[in-house]
Amino acid sequence: MNIILFEEHELGRNLSRRDARTIHLLKVLHKKPGEEFEAGILGGMRGTGRIEKINIDGSIFVTITATEPPAPRLRLRMVVSFVRPIQLRRIFRDLSNIGVSAIDLTGTDMGEKSYRDTKLLMDGGSHAALVEGAVQSRDTMIPSLNVYENLGVWLKERHWEKTDMCASRIPLLLAMDNVRAEGSFFNLTPSSRPAVIAVGPERGWSDREREMFEQAGFLRLSIGDRALRTETACVAAAALAMEKILDTV
Repeated sequence: MNIILFEEHELGRNLSRRDARTIHLLKVLHKKPGEEFEAGILGGMRGTGRIEKINIDGSIFVTITATEPPAPRLRLRMVVSFVRPIQLRRIFRDLSNIGVSAIDLTGTDMGEKSYRDTKLLMDGGSHAALVEGAVQSRDTMIPSLNVYENLGVWLKERHWEKTDMCASRIPLLLAMDNVRAEGSFFNLTPSSRPAVIAVGPERGWSDREREMFEQAGFLRLSIGDRALRTETACVAAAALAMEKILDTV
């Protein structure tokens, strides 16, 4: 853990000896009463924590002093096809780690329908993966997460127009497509704009979905000749966006 995060309701309470944060502080970092560590409030400020007491039952009591604002978020919204739960967990973690502002999860024509029934979205696994990514990057903020039945619903919603991410500049609308691309991501003219990037399943987009993207004003761009795993394509597209086009919130 590069930062220890606490939720507001946990402040002023003992942290159980079985809590992963307690284990990390005592067993990995070998912290003792009176010693400090990097800490933050989930959704709030960063700062330092201090172990005030290790209780007889192994729980610990800590205090937090957090006055430093979190790192700016990327003005990047990503829509991602449902994939296998184990891949989905990694996507949530890695995109949170990179610092995207929002993740929209959607069903797609070519994606496996059974993946939409994942328990990851109901058992707290998605939230845990987003927090894990934030912890790794020493951040206190996590991306917003939204779920859509299919691409048509997502495009009709145009949720990116209802947030402050695109308040100052018109975003670039990009769909990754290594099968029937209109151009290459590598050839984009460098700029400083927010972006919305869609990454489909490993089978790619259907022709129906390509037509919907075109009608909605999206450019279909390739990121090379290889068919990438969805999780790899997400990270690659986000990295290219950071290099080419993005500014921060």
